[in-house]
Formats: sequence, C-alpha cells, structure tokens
Amino acid sequence: MPHEMTFSLPRLVLPRAGRLAAILLIAVLCAGSLRAQEDDKTLRVFIFAGQSNMVGSDSKAEDIDLFPPFAGLDKPQTGVKFSYCIGREDKLESKGWVELQPVNGVVGPELSFARKVTQNIKAPIAIIKCAAGGTHLGGDWNPDEPSGFKLYPLTLNWIRAALADLDRRKIAYRIEGFLWHQGENDMFDAGYQSNYGKNLKNFIARWRRDLGTPNLRFYIGELCTKTIWGMDLRPNMYAISLGQREATDADPLAEYVPTSHVGVEIGGDVGLHYHYGTLGQLEHGVNYADAYLRTIGKEQKVARPLVPWPYAKGSAVKLFVLAGHRNMEGERAFVQDLKALKGKQTLLKDNPKIAFKYSLGGGYKVSDGWEPLGPAGCYDTFGPELSFGAALARKLTGNIAVTKFTHSGTQIIDWTPEGSEAKSRNVYPAFLAFVRESVKELTDRGLEVELAGIFYHLGENDMSFAPFRKQAIPWLASFVARSRQDLGLPALEWYVSQQRPTDDESVNGIDVTAELAKLAAADPHLIHIKAFDLPGQEQKLVITTPGIVALGELLAGSYLKPR
Repeated sequence: MPHEMTFSLPRLVLPRAGRLAAILLIAVLCAGSLRAQEDDKTLRVFIFAGQSNMVGSDSKAEDIDLFPPFAGLDKPQTGVKFSYCIGREDKLESKGWVELQPVNGVVGPELSFARKVTQNIKAPIAIIKCAAGGTHLGGDWNPDEPSGFKLYPLTLNWIRAALADLDRRKIAYRIEGFLWHQGENDMFDAGYQSNYGKNLKNFIARWRRDLGTPNLRFYIGELCTKTIWGMDLRPNMYAISLGQREATDADPLAEYVPTSHVGVEIGGDVGLHYHYGTLGQLEHGVNYADAYLRTIGKEQKVARPLVPWPYAKGSAVKLFVLAGHRNMEGERAFVQDLKALKGKQTLLKDNPKIAFKYSLGGGYKVSDGWEPLGPAGCYDTFGPELSFGAALARKLTGNIAVTKFTHSGTQIIDWTPEGSEAKSRNVYPAFLAFVRESVKELTDRGLEVELAGIFYHLGENDMSFAPFRKQAIPWLASFVARSRQDLGLPALEWYVSQQRPTDDESVNGIDVTAELAKLAAADPHLIHIKAFDLPGQEQKLVITTPGIVALGELLAGSYLKPR
C-alpha cells in the first residue's frame, strides 16, 4: 500500500487504565521484533492452518500461468522448506521437509506468500501447513475438546515433529508467524458462530503456550464476501467477521488481513462459487505477505508522485468519479497482458497531465494523495480508468481529473445509504466522504471544480443471485438519489454501465435490463450504457484485459456523445 508505514499493529480496545501498559508492551514488542529482523541467518518458520480456502480447494496449478503476475509459481521454490499435512480422511503428507511446491496440483496461499517474502528479506524461510476443508474452530480445531477430525492435536504434533527434525539437523530457526483462514463452517452452528471470537482468542493463546512462543504473531484472514456465501449467508459471515475482529482488536500481536476483494473462482451455472480458486489463492498469499512485511518494517512501496501539479491555479477542472465492483476494480485485467494488446501500450505509461486518486478493495490500497493516471491495481491489475482517461483527453480541451472508488467484495446493497445487517460492508459513507474529499482537495488548490459525473458499473455478482438481482435496480435508485441529495447536486449525472447479465434459468425471469432502462427513461440525468459486446469475457461475471480497455472507451464515449 502506498502509505508510509514502518511498523503496523492492530487497534486495541482496552479500558483507560490498561492503555499505558498496552502502549509500553507494544513499544517493547516493536523493539524486539525490529532487532530480530537484523538476523538474516536464522530460518523463519511460518505456520499455515485452516479449512478449504487455506487448502486451496478448486484451484489448479496448471492455470497459474493464466495470471501473468504469478507465472512460475507452479514450479518448486528451491530454498524454501515445506512440511505439510493436508486433508481430512485421506491426508496428503510430506515425507519430512521438501521444496515448496503445489501439492496434488492444488494452489495454496503459501506459494505466492513465500515468493514475495523471499524477494524482500534475506533470511531463509520454511512453511508448515496443516489444513482441511469443512472443519470447525468450535470442534475440529478446538484445543480443549477437539472433536471430529481433531485437527488441533494433529497439527500440534505435526509441527513439533517438523521442528524436531530441524533440531536434529542443527538448523537454527524461530517460529515467525501463524497464518489462519477459517470460519465458514462455524457459521452453520449457532453456538460456534456466537462464540467464534472467544474461541479464536483461546485458540491463539493455546498455540502460544503449547509452542512456547508467547510473542507469536497471528495473521487472521478475512472470509471472502465475494463468494455465494457472502451473499446468501451475509448475516452469518458478518457474525464470524465480528468474532475475528474481537480477537484481533484485543491482541497487539494479531492482525486482521482483508481478503474479500481478491479473485474468486468462476463456477456453476450462474458463475458464483464458494472458493477463491487459482487467482484468489495467489492474491490471498500476497495479502499475508504484505501484512507480514509491514509488521517487520519491510513494506514495499512504489512511489508515483504527481510532479509538477498539472493544473494552473484558478483554472477549471472536470472531475470524473468511477465506482463499482470486480470489473471496475479490474480483477482480471493485467498490465502484462496490456503490453501485448495492439495499439494500447501507451496506457501503461503514467499520464502526468491527469490527476488520479483512488481507493481500491474497500480501502485495501489507497493512493498517496493525487498520482498521475496510470496502472495502480493491487496485483499488477488496472481498471477502465486508463482507457477512459485517454479517450477523454483526446477529445476534451480542458483539464480533467479522475477518481476511482471500488470494492469488488461488495454487492449493490452495500452501496445504498441503508446498507444491510452486515454493517462493516456498508461502503456508502466512505464513498461519499471520498468524493467530497476529492472535490475539496482540488478546490483548496484554487481550482474551479465541476463534478462531471459518476460512472458506475453495475454489480456483476448481483446478477447471478435472484434475490439480489430482483432488488438491484431499486437499490441502485436509492444510491443515486441519496448521492445527489448528500452532494447537493440534484442534477448530478450518473452513467451506469451494464455488462450482459447472467444467462441462467434461475435468474432469467428477472429482466434487470428492462428495469434499468425504465429507471433511465424516468431520469434525464441517468444514462444507461449497455456494455453487452465487450471482448474478453470468456467466463461469466468477469471481463479480462481487452474488455476492460473497451469498457473504459465505452464510458468515455457515452460522456462525449451529444444528447
């Protein structure tokens, strides 16, 4: 993330009397951690544990090369030690330590995690992984009364055996971090769900005790709200997230790692899925690596300064706001593929004449103020803003600026002012603040700002889930009306692009295209853009590089078209 941060710890929620002690504890921990980072000889051991989205279910190592930023991760990573026990009844087990590589053709987050970490530190690393799909923290992973597959004692024994082998080989090591992704199955049991926070605190405490590592850091992965469970089981997912937050907020050595914005497997008749799949797992691992590197003061930043400032004081500037979900974010549009797209290579270069401000993935990556318009996605990705800005610049003679606010783990309900019972997913207040802040920053520089329009790409996942598809246009209407009211711009123009909706008998009875056309017909300031023939949509829901470029050009053309 672009912001300067040499050391990161989660927020503490403590009584006033305990705050000074907590501050002193954090200071001591920070000093000790930073000293430890100077040691580049000791093997750093990371533990990966959890259920199916830690295993890597529904991913394929043979598909890794489809995603250019991660090319080569299907091959063994020499120098990275790996010990694993994966599965429930039929377990896949390493025979001692092996080189890190996909297991049984499946992609786990450890692959991309290890590559990014080893690219940024000199010390050797090792990974111990124990994970099994469909398992509970309240039962299988319960350290006090394990049931079912009894994964807590199994994993503890596996870890101890792997470490004992290092001892026998006289390899100096330290346990560096515990990475946990689990919770989907606990949401199906009322008792497990309501006690998830309590159980997670106990789980963390027991690992520290049983491994003799009182200062062991934990990285708790957020459940992915882009999956079907993030839609039809929204309250349950929210309850688990509250439990995870309860544990990490109270523990200075535990961090909540956002993952709901990463890619998700496309599957089933309507395209929705339960698992990250190949791309999501690779990005999942990068998220953990980023969190770890921030913790040790090794965060990697790419400076993209906007120097000089492109607009003269007192001049006018048109401000364009882009917003939306996975395709506005650019989930499957990669800069490496853009290099091969005929006639579009210039989009790879930063344009210092167009100021660009962004918040991606619900705030996972935020620009460092205003940057030049250029590729800035989380994982070498980009959205339609590149071709959009270029197309506008070719036709408009005045100044233009572009802002972009996206969260691909949301659905349309999250953008309404009312939101849903999953309160942490309500992005409307943050979106409104982002737009206001963007306008204010430009006016504070002495510019005359015209909010030229909001360009919103209609939620893709909503089209595949009948209850959300049915409500999509009423929710959109609420979003539009309230934004105009809160911004004090009753005639603010909205440009709503819509890719071809999911074609499946379970949702085809809901003619969302006709409903959107009706809304636009009744609103002279709402323009309905049918993006039905975009290239690069081989799968349902997602658009790849050529389609994202075409979408940006289509959005710009709709603004430039006389009406």
